[in-house]
Amino acid sequence: ERIGKGDTLVVVRIDRLARSLSHLLEVIERLEGKGAFFRSLQDPIDTASPQGKFTLQVLGAAAEFERALIRERTKAGLASARSKGRVGGNPGLRAKDPEALRKVRLARQDGYMERLNETAQDWVPHVRRLRPDMAWEDVLRIINGPLPHDRRWTQSRLLRAVKAYVADGFLPAEVLGRAGRRETDDRLPAIVAAIKGSDPDITLQAICDRLEAMRERTPRGRTSWQPSSVRMLLERAERLGLLVRQMD
Repeated sequence: ERIGKGDTLVVVRIDRLARSLSHLLEVIERLEGKGAFFRSLQDPIDTASPQGKFTLQVLGAAAEFERALIRERTKAGLASARSKGRVGGNPGLRAKDPEALRKVRLARQDGYMERLNETAQDWVPHVRRLRPDMAWEDVLRIINGPLPHDRRWTQSRLLRAVKAYVADGFLPAEVLGRAGRRETDDRLPAIVAAIKGSDPDITLQAICDRLEAMRERTPRGRTSWQPSSVRMLLERAERLGLLVRQMD
């Protein structure tokens, strides 16, 4: 994630980076998407040069040929098995055996929880601190504010994740409660207080940037935020008792 446009990822050998040819091509494609390059010191690959790009095209053709061979072998194997009366797959699932179905559900749930645990730091602290006092729409915008687009949440995904954590005891059931009605004038102070509460050392300008990323309008309806407006809202939030800690 630290590689940016114009950077070059350098490895000693290809096998130090990729576990297969298709994996290597996937890594290089991701680098190209960021405007970065790839170079292997002991292999003739340098995507910044014409020769390296040609080598990459040859490798891509070889990978496609390899995939085609695997598909053909798989089809031939399945056809041979069917001709001998064998059917692939899990017999228990084909018979809709309750125990087999239960094991599949548990395996899927375990995989889902593992994926949630990898992203928990992005959303759990906000949900624990803001719910049910703040509406889900505003909680979602605060969570997504600092995240890159490919890691942002939808409300349905967030609710599913929260329900899973509540079911496993990682979050209190109260976070799923109905949000109380908040006066319109208190909404912006509550949002700014939530941002400040999640990062007490955040600067006024950084809060401005976060609000603009959330596409939150100023009290006067403008799209551009100024530190003075944020300070005013923080002071109001403090008077309303919305800040977790006192302002400096």
